[in-house]
Amino acid sequence: MPDPTEISRRAFVLGTTATVAMSAAGASPGGTGSSSGTGDAAHLVDLSAVDAVAHMSQGSISAEKYAQALLSRCQSAHALNAFITLDATRVLEEARARDRERLAGVKPGPLFGLPIPVKDSVNTRDYPTTAGTPALRHFRPAEDAPVVAALRGAGAVVLGKTNLHELSYGWTSNNLAFGAVHNPYDLTRIPGGSSGGTAAAVAAHLAPLGVAEDTEGSIRVPAAFCGIAGFRPTTGRYSTRGCVPISPLFDQVGPHARNVADLALFDSVAANDRRKLEPARLEGVRLGVVRDYWFTDLAPEVERLTEIALAKLKDAGAKIVETQLPGLAALIDLTTDTVQNHDVRVALARYLQEYGAGVDLATLIARASPDIQKVFARDVLPGGANFVAEPVYAAARDQHLPALRRLYREYFARTQVTAMVFPATLVPAPRIGEELTIEVRGRPLAFETAVARNIAPGSTAGLPGLVLPVGLTGAGLPVAIEFDAPAAADRALLALGLAAEGVLGRLPPPRI
Repeated sequence: MPDPTEISRRAFVLGTTATVAMSAAGASPGGTGSSSGTGDAAHLVDLSAVDAVAHMSQGSISAEKYAQALLSRCQSAHALNAFITLDATRVLEEARARDRERLAGVKPGPLFGLPIPVKDSVNTRDYPTTAGTPALRHFRPAEDAPVVAALRGAGAVVLGKTNLHELSYGWTSNNLAFGAVHNPYDLTRIPGGSSGGTAAAVAAHLAPLGVAEDTEGSIRVPAAFCGIAGFRPTTGRYSTRGCVPISPLFDQVGPHARNVADLALFDSVAANDRRKLEPARLEGVRLGVVRDYWFTDLAPEVERLTEIALAKLKDAGAKIVETQLPGLAALIDLTTDTVQNHDVRVALARYLQEYGAGVDLATLIARASPDIQKVFARDVLPGGANFVAEPVYAAARDQHLPALRRLYREYFARTQVTAMVFPATLVPAPRIGEELTIEVRGRPLAFETAVARNIAPGSTAGLPGLVLPVGLTGAGLPVAIEFDAPAAADRALLALGLAAEGVLGRLPPPRI
């Protein structure tokens, strides 16, 4: 495990390479490469995606100038190790192409000129897709994943590929092959995983909007730990073709951003859902709280800030509906890990063959980092202690998973709540290397429980989930809550989020 207080050698090399590439492309580490100065560059990197696109579409800011500002910010924050691959020359070339299109009279798309970092488990035609694992270090897919193609078709520019937990199989983003990703609020702590690089990049203002991916919390945990907004849509709302898989039953691409309007912008493109979105009315909205599952074993600061957030929502007119969800924990135990540990060996092998990765599953795992080899040997591969036999999997898929989804449908019908609300994680971001147990209120708590217990039910059931920050602990670490809505209620959930963030407030940016 690399020393968490130091920049990994890999991160240093990537940062040096980025500096050289940006110098060659005309961008300086201290500014935007134009006469506008560093103050203007600082303003540009603070823009939301919605505002940046508006300025570039109108021509008040060139796409090239905006890309230069973000690239300079990427270089100055290279200690985060947020990127595996970032080609500044390519980014600037694409930005200039957007500017030429605008001058030629081409109608700007809804993401015109916007550089968007993409998790390095999502196929891109002009960057390698490594999934953060050594055997795929040089794998170049022939074409973009559909979600990337949709973003490009709307005028976006790919801002490199972000670092992640290797093969997306974990919640830390302590990648032994490409170096650990660091939390922008405290470099000694994890950003969460598996989409840690995208979350760190967005939180540190390297970009306002990024592509992440979530099977069991990989969008929502990093959003919570990095103090940003994260949206996991209803399973199947966006295509996950061309994405390195774990389970087709749970996998879902989704966005990270610093505000809900930018999440909604992403959703409008990825789902081709251009309906106008207005903030929901909080007056009278019903929000469900189930304390005997989601509110137990909370770290004191998480509990304190969550209760303050609930009070703010209640003061704004929301009605908090407290009830129970009997049988939930048992159904999660019977489905979540069982499905993933079974499906990954099938889905990942199929992906490698379908997209011509040039390596089979056995070779991929044999060349993986030691921590990933250990997890796969124990939980995934035949002979492992937690290997999932076919009858056990069939029961999880055909009996327990439908029962879980039915439990949720009945809950929403019975309570008439618009969404459930709960703390996204039980603890703030743990330290890098703190991956077995975490002390909470003087007692040891399993890392997996502390990080993943609260986010597992929603994604297992296929529900849309929205994470919003609610404050900083006394140590300056973000805390977040999650709203889960009924399946297919994605736009209603985003509308609720637009209203909720207005009363919850936003966090001060990290000082990196």
